[in-house]
Amino acid sequence: MVPRPLSDAAEPRTGPDGLVIRRGTDADLTRVVELLALGAVPGTREEQRAEPEQYRNALREIDRSGSVLLVADLDGEVVGTCQLIVFRHIQAGGGRCAEIESVHVHPELRGHGVGTTLMRHRFYESFGFSPTHIGFKLSLD
Repeated sequence: MVPRPLSDAAEPRTGPDGLVIRRGTDADLTRVVELLALGAVPGTREEQRAEPEQYRNALREIDRSGSVLLVADLDGEVVGTCQLIVFRHIQAGGGRCAEIESVHVHPELRGHGVGTTLMRHRFYESFGFSPTHIGFKLSLD
């Protein structure tokens, strides 16, 4: 199977019951930040909110880097989000790799397939993703 280009990950896709997975925009950021706060572990960075311009700047940088902020849109309301992070990886011979981070779904819709639809957004098989390992991470900001 030939993996599809990562840019295809941002193409809107319709899931079950009209759920649409699409690229996040500036207009979605307030709701995305709300979803992050709803899923935050007490005492973590997600509980703290930045100024709106910081989120807009971050989204522009995400877009420029080839990464993608995805949202799950149900009847015009953002009910879930995740971020596909694209980067060069020494372990992959300097090749491009991608990881999915920050998967958040509104608490009232957890268990209803929103997260599953975000994760299945034609990633794993069609983009050539494969399970690897459990890792550790350290935020540098």
